Amino acid sequence: MIDQIHRTLIGITVFIVSLILPSILFSQQNNNTPSINIYQVSEKIRLDGEMKESAWLLADSIDDLTTTEPVEGGIPNGKTVIKILASESDLFLGIKAFDPDPSGIVSFSKHRDPHLRGEDHILIVLDTFLDGRSGYTFAVNPTGARYDALVSGQGERQSSDWDAIWEASTSIDTWGWAVEIRIPIRSLRFKKDLREWGFNIERRVQRLQETSRWSSPRIDYQVTQTSRAGRIKGLPVFDLGWGISIRPSFVGGMVKEDYESKRESTFEPSLDVNQQIGPNVLASISLNTDFAETDVDARRTNLTRFPLFFPEKRTFFPEGSDIFKFGFGLGRDIMPFFSRRLGLFDGNAVPVEIGGKINGRIGNTNFGMMTVRTGEDGLEIPASTMSVVRINQNILDESTLGMIGTVGDPEGISDSWLAGLDFTYRTSKFRGDKNFVAGIWGLTMDRKNLEGEKSALGIVVDYPNDLWDIYLAYKRIGDGFDPSLGFVPRHGVNYYNVNFQYKPRPDLEWLRYIRYEFFNTIVTDLDGNWESYRSFTAPINWLLESGERIELNAVWEGERIDEPFEIADGIIIPTGTYEYIRYRVEGDIASKRKLSGRVSWWFGNFYSGTLDQYQARINWKPSATMTMELSGERNVAELAEGDFVQNLYSSRIRLNVSPDFQINTTIQYDNKSRSVGTNTRLRWTFHPLGDLFIVYNHNLQDINDRYRLESNQFLAKFQYAFRK
Repeated sequence: MIDQIHRTLIGITVFIVSLILPSILFSQQNNNTPSINIYQVSEKIRLDGEMKESAWLLADSIDDLTTTEPVEGGIPNGKTVIKILASESDLFLGIKAFDPDPSGIVSFSKHRDPHLRGEDHILIVLDTFLDGRSGYTFAVNPTGARYDALVSGQGERQSSDWDAIWEASTSIDTWGWAVEIRIPIRSLRFKKDLREWGFNIERRVQRLQETSRWSSPRIDYQVTQTSRAGRIKGLPVFDLGWGISIRPSFVGGMVKEDYESKRESTFEPSLDVNQQIGPNVLASISLNTDFAETDVDARRTNLTRFPLFFPEKRTFFPEGSDIFKFGFGLGRDIMPFFSRRLGLFDGNAVPVEIGGKINGRIGNTNFGMMTVRTGEDGLEIPASTMSVVRINQNILDESTLGMIGTVGDPEGISDSWLAGLDFTYRTSKFRGDKNFVAGIWGLTMDRKNLEGEKSALGIVVDYPNDLWDIYLAYKRIGDGFDPSLGFVPRHGVNYYNVNFQYKPRPDLEWLRYIRYEFFNTIVTDLDGNWESYRSFTAPINWLLESGERIELNAVWEGERIDEPFEIADGIIIPTGTYEYIRYRVEGDIASKRKLSGRVSWWFGNFYSGTLDQYQARINWKPSATMTMELSGERNVAELAEGDFVQNLYSSRIRLNVSPDFQINTTIQYDNKSRSVGTNTRLRWTFHPLGDLFIVYNHNLQDINDRYRLESNQFLAKFQYAFRK
């Protein structure tokens, strides 16, 4: 079987190469790229969402957005007018979003970095290096919530953990809504001497599920594909000043570490310094780095024998994170560099004494280097220095060739290093106007006293388009491949992925689209013996015109367990071969409604018995000032080895006084830890350069059916950036 799979993959690769070559040899630049001239200003622009200054009247306009949904190439329900101004220090955008029914505007969020896909919003994309691979996104909804992110993966992903200094002001009127945006040039990296940038803009009208776009309004393309962006021309010569930003921070408060310890006071200063080296390179240093304002991780249940993945949320690491991304199609099966390995050990914070980073772009070369020094803590973890370097070269029209290297280990183990190469071929002009991606990568590493095969490699082919999305991948991970600064949940395996997705759009008034899904993963050991498989099917996945969604799934799963593992307290899954079928029923309530959410029910066989999983998430949005989210999961298992019930509940309440002042409270409970944890965070952005955070964490432990204080923490953090 495995030999046949290998032969099939080789055949697919040869076939794909034969398809790629013509597009490489005969690809041509898009000659229909739209453009707009920027109006240069010297007068002060006041952000009030009303565009009253004379410069707005004199500036050129974009007013010809075209729909990508519900009909590709259609006329939007309401016109959108965009004007762009620039001074030597700022970029300004003024946008009027006309709406024949302003009472139907959907806008519930005011906090920073919300998921705006479920609300009306305007999203802009800037390609400041004009390389068609990287960029910045900025989005605003009618109530002033701001979202920003780095474009990565040549437009397929956005890193929303990145936060820039910028401003936006909105207004809602009888004709629709408007927004004025100011983006300081010092918040961006850009190629020197460019007088034009890549630019695109997209508008979402949620009640109609309508999306319209300026450049390349094709449903196969994403607005973040900067290779398909338009152009803004006539940029001025920007004045960066000294290009230095100095941001001191001060954290103070009271901390009670556990039930038996006494409450202690704490006060810690920290310092972040950023220096622009020209317009396209940024050097940063952080002293006594503090992450007091970072959100707590969401609790999750784990019914597998592998560790869970938790995303990076700490503020020092996102800048330049798009450059540090390695390879295409690795997913969470293998990450050669995972920043949560720096300053965290087994979920506990390790003091970061100093961190340094330099990242940017010179010509067609993208590079990033980071070094972090952690101190000792009470977990017998020694002080350690860890570094990563990433270099990526732009080649052809949209492709890249790169390398990555890391040194150091969080536990101070010597001789720890990793090195790797990756190549990604990408085009949005495959067979004329389709997306196509093919990637290959390889990694090797070592560490003192580490045995086994210490390498990994992979090949991926992807055809990511709207009607058909086809994905084929092979990954081989050695049994000794365990990078000190990476994340690899499973060693000594081969992964085979064959995924198909077909999404027709029937001409029915009540149905937006149907999505047929067929996702298959086979995992074998290095000798070709299967260890697990999963075949996920979706015979029904319908998005209705109302915004509701229903889905039915059947999943065939198999596991060959070589070593027993504990799935719940005192319940051990023994060695053996397990094959079973599971089913899911899932439904969504449209996000445009004040009460929205998702309900899922998984049921069927599971190892030696059965498992029912009930999951629900309900969002109540009575107004933009207050929103509430309730979520829960209940797992009820009846196995030959024993029965168990897992409960996990959480709630999040947001009080949004304004886009610059929010109070969030998160409450979490699970019956495994038998603890209740609350995290309350106030954020006041009193100035675009300054923030005040007040954080209170309170944890209760259920011991012998009686709750007692486990720990609590009250912290206040003040930070302000001085730019020169």
